[in-house]
Amino acid sequence: MPRQVYVDNVPREEALQRYFSRLEELSGLRPGQPQIVPVVESLGRVTAGPVYARLSSPHYHASAMDGVAVRSADTFGAAETTPVRLRLGEQGVVVDTGDPLPSGYDAVIMIEEINFVEPDLIEIIQPAVPWQHVRMIGEDVVATEMLLPANHLIRPYDLGALLAGGLTEVEVYPQPQVAIVPTGTEIVEPDRVVKPGEIIEFNSRVLAGLVTEWGGQPYRHEILRDDYAEIKQTISELVERFDVVVVNAGSSAGREDFTAEVIRELGEVVVHGVAIKPGKPVILGIVRNKPVVGLPGYPVSAVLTGELFVRPIIYRLRGHLAPERERVTAMVTRKTVSPLGVEEFVRVKLGQVGEKIVVTPLPRGAGLITSLVKADGVLRIPRFSEGFAAGEQVEVELLKPRAEVLNTTVIIGSHDLVLDVLASQLRQTHPEWSLSSAHVGSLSGLAALRRGEAHAAGIHLLDEATGEYNESYVRRMLPGEPVILLNLTYRQQGLLVAKGNPKGITGLADLKRGDLTFVNRQRGAGTRILLDYELRRLGIDVTTIRGYNREEFTHMAVAAAVASGTADAGLGILAAARALDLDFLPVAVERYDLCIPKRFWDSPYIQRLLDVINQPVFREQVERLGGYDLRDCGRVVWES
Repeated sequence: MPRQVYVDNVPREEALQRYFSRLEELSGLRPGQPQIVPVVESLGRVTAGPVYARLSSPHYHASAMDGVAVRSADTFGAAETTPVRLRLGEQGVVVDTGDPLPSGYDAVIMIEEINFVEPDLIEIIQPAVPWQHVRMIGEDVVATEMLLPANHLIRPYDLGALLAGGLTEVEVYPQPQVAIVPTGTEIVEPDRVVKPGEIIEFNSRVLAGLVTEWGGQPYRHEILRDDYAEIKQTISELVERFDVVVVNAGSSAGREDFTAEVIRELGEVVVHGVAIKPGKPVILGIVRNKPVVGLPGYPVSAVLTGELFVRPIIYRLRGHLAPERERVTAMVTRKTVSPLGVEEFVRVKLGQVGEKIVVTPLPRGAGLITSLVKADGVLRIPRFSEGFAAGEQVEVELLKPRAEVLNTTVIIGSHDLVLDVLASQLRQTHPEWSLSSAHVGSLSGLAALRRGEAHAAGIHLLDEATGEYNESYVRRMLPGEPVILLNLTYRQQGLLVAKGNPKGITGLADLKRGDLTFVNRQRGAGTRILLDYELRRLGIDVTTIRGYNREEFTHMAVAAAVASGTADAGLGILAAARALDLDFLPVAVERYDLCIPKRFWDSPYIQRLLDVINQPVFREQVERLGGYDLRDCGRVVWES
């Protein structure tokens, strides 16, 4: 059959409305046949109808206190000046909490308010009122009373109410059964040694975890090759056994993207292509009245389209609406550009600096699973907006608890592996706190402090005139702002080259050789400033260096470029070279400081960091990385 290679560009709201309307027409969004399950196994399930109590709770008049059951009429007139004495067995019965109230008695006096004159004679100085300290029949639950309404998500305390009402079983909707099918000739299972051209398959495990989180039961199918007949047969079989089928990858319009054609042949494609970024080529299909969704292969695209389209399907099939996530109003720290006509979902880091919550966008590549790991929230950029200006107020959907976001120390500036160790150890020492570090370069870090967007900036800025680090830049960029420079480490910067140094590189002077390709750091990075200083000192014109304009934002990205062979050399730290088993040619030792405004110095955002920095375990972990000198670590080296 001829291939249809187009992809639509339907707005998200219209795509959802169109898809769900069609599914409802075909009864494809109704929960399955209700089932009876034990109450103790019903947590997280949804009631298929109203649930009524079979038994009152308590089902007898019960003493609410340890004490003596009495007839309230026998206690009238009791006072300090006119105490009343009661004979046990005739006028009172000793009871414990939860005991049935003896017949003919209507009150309980607490043991603390009783004076035993004799073993069987008590004295009281205060009258008891009728039904005092008595739990009467049905005080909590009355038999035949509705305990839970229909379509109610059963919570832990609901279990208690059901059991108290005499129920051991409850009727609930079944959990949606969701088949997840990873496709792609290039993907392999995680337990294999991967070769060039092979990709470890992990999307299906992520999606299965999300399905479980959403209340469904996932089934992961084995990897399918990009084979039309095989994909068609598998989908055809799975729709007979499962409520939802999710096909991962093959949703676009490439020559090996068969998902849309298969769904169209087996049923219908309601929407192919939604005006979102990432995730545009998502497929919303129906086969034999059941939802079949084709998700893009990139991990961020797969997760986002799963959240937008699979999550509401699963909740509908459970008999419940998907809950809204908490949102916060925050300020964008830097200009965030987005193309017109596409609704973009940007993963972001958040933190409270002063009175405002600040947003720092994470890298936006659709293939970056780590951006999902690091994200605190999602910023939605509307279709007809070109983005947000720096300082603009935006709404962010939280992926983590609000308290965790507010207890975040925000560091913006130069990248260093020590910050990762610091973040990990902070979380171990103070589980309620976290560290957010954005790697934008030393100069941009100081600019962020000037705008009030961070608690600290990581900097290593060489003053070419004096050979000193950091102070002159702080004076120039933060005039009038009282700040402290706290040393974190001294570190070795040098050329990262392939293991064995196959190109025979001896130093920076070799970069002008025509057979070498260099990878640089971004403008404003302290490493870039150091490089330019050394090149000028050697009289090397940067235009003669092949790759000088290729920029990366972290030392590990530079190391990865060299390790992969896309560059022959790059300037970076020794720890990055060791991490990827590269050779290292020393160039300079530099001072890496945290620049901290004094107004934050006594705040928990900084004091928690100081606590961790001064721990021996933190220093041991840093020293194991290699290339670090901690002689001044945790010491204030300068104050403005």
